[in-house]
Amino acid sequence: MHSPHSTRHPSAPGHADLAGLVGNTPLLHVGEPLAPAGRGFWAKLEGFNPGGIKDRPGLHMVERALARGDLSPGGRIIESTSGTLGLGLALAGMVHGHPVTLVTDPGLEPSMTRLLTAYGAQVDVVAEPHPTGGWQQARRDRVTRLMRQYEDSWCPDQYNNPDNTTAYTPLALELATGLGHIDVLVCSVGTGGHSAGVSRVLQQLHPGLRLVGVDTIGSTIFGQPARPRLMRGLGSSIYPRNVAYDHFSEVHWVAPGEAVWTCRQLAASHYATGGWSVGAVALVAGWLARTLPAGTRIAAIFPDGPQRYLGTVYDDDYCAAHGLLHSPPAAEPDVIGRLDEKEVTRWTRCTRVVDPLALTPATGTDTGRGTGRGTDEAAADDLRSAVDAEGGR
Repeated sequence: MHSPHSTRHPSAPGHADLAGLVGNTPLLHVGEPLAPAGRGFWAKLEGFNPGGIKDRPGLHMVERALARGDLSPGGRIIESTSGTLGLGLALAGMVHGHPVTLVTDPGLEPSMTRLLTAYGAQVDVVAEPHPTGGWQQARRDRVTRLMRQYEDSWCPDQYNNPDNTTAYTPLALELATGLGHIDVLVCSVGTGGHSAGVSRVLQQLHPGLRLVGVDTIGSTIFGQPARPRLMRGLGSSIYPRNVAYDHFSEVHWVAPGEAVWTCRQLAASHYATGGWSVGAVALVAGWLARTLPAGTRIAAIFPDGPQRYLGTVYDDDYCAAHGLLHSPPAAEPDVIGRLDEKEVTRWTRCTRVVDPLALTPATGTDTGRGTGRGTDEAAADDLRSAVDAEGGR
């Protein structure tokens, strides 16, 4: 199960079976030490795909573009990536016979650059961040220039392409099949693709399901100011239009050191672990498992495995140099009542989620777009009451 399409484009000779490696990833129950004995959450281990979670949209976006005629046979695929989508597009290029150029920045791990190159992709590294849009906008500007150079080239535009969200329909159905009823879904947020795509399906199947988003400090997605970010794979310095703000019940921001601690706890206790997104999601999912009623069914999506992070998250010298080897995170997140109430620097939670482009700069009030869920306390009570009403199934 690799994409929810109805029309297939012929695969490149010899590579027809590669797409079948994507999907049907395992579920793992995560308990102590992140949750008390008898409690926990279910982790969907997307690192078991060949390249991680973004193999799904990489294949699906290419297949849909071919079906529509937006991508010509043999045309070059050009996209901005922090790494994981690059793996998915390299796979899609191999399956369907397309050259791939990936635009990234100096933060991409050298091991990932070597791996993408080994898979046949050209890696183009921008040298300077955009003055306001950071590395992401600089990468997107480079993509625009490269598109002019290559005839018949195509850009997936993962930040705004609706195919990036529909690619996750199979993932949602796998969760529904594997777990039955789900009360709470926890997702990291970068382009907004998997949180929007999975929650859309699951909220139709389970109307009471609550979506909890996980972002990094220094990310603009949920209304915080843009700052330099260590964590890759989640967060943004732009406003991706695939983020489904009206689906979220709350958002948490997590700092790099908090994600590192959680990744290492997962590795030592459950063997299955991953990178920045996995650590951030597991920290929040573990807290939910501790604080929501016993029996609450919590699902968390782990986007990748640990391999690309051996020189960062799991490297003591790197972590020490960046001040990431400190005591465990606080037992509870800090709480703010509004997305832009203050700049957050550690694990922080807000239960009033709106589209930040709908906030008025002076007051931070909602101008009509987004969810407008009310006060933080009311929304927090609402989450717990809804789970109680569902019986914690």
